[in-house]
Amino acid sequence: MGFNYASVVGMAMCLCNNSRPDITFAVHQCASHSFNPKQKHAEYLKRLGRYLIKTRKNGLILRPDSENMLKIDCYGDTDFAGLWNHEDDQDPHCVKSRTGYVICVGGSPIVWSSKLQTLIASSTMESEYITMSTICRELIPLRDLISEVAEHLGDPNDDVLSMHTTIWEDNVRALTLAKMELPRMTPRSKHIAIQYHWF
Repeated sequence: MGFNYASVVGMAMCLCNNSRPDITFAVHQCASHSFNPKQKHAEYLKRLGRYLIKTRKNGLILRPDSENMLKIDCYGDTDFAGLWNHEDDQDPHCVKSRTGYVICVGGSPIVWSSKLQTLIASSTMESEYITMSTICRELIPLRDLISEVAEHLGDPNDDVLSMHTTIWEDNVRALTLAKMELPRMTPRSKHIAIQYHWF
């Protein structure tokens, strides 16, 4: 390996956090091997560099929704135990699920993330539910910030700020658990109640 692996990963992380959300997953995969990179990991990083060179003139095209600037859409998904059977089966990291989400305001992505969950989920429902909770941790302060900015910049004659938020989720069991009026937990979901059933 003819370069400092950790340094190149750090530069790639700066790019994916600020201007290139399309490389977020690849960078996080490379970063997870920074402590002991092998030759194949260096090849993955070189491939990422070649992709960045070929797409350096391409950019994100943001087309904000001109009719309703305060429409917030949150797209989240989970890769349940995604590294199982691909990495060392004795490594506890390979059974952790990966949370990925994008929050768009007026059709423009403003917050995105892809990271491993902190605990090992025992089912797809649990890992998707943790993703929804993670999205809400970003979303609720963002809504408060948008309301405060709109209040100071908006028309003083407007009484109520109209804001519509949608969280897009594809797991029916996680949606059922999230929509319960009372936080009733089942035996399979009670262990996530305190940490994740706050929203």
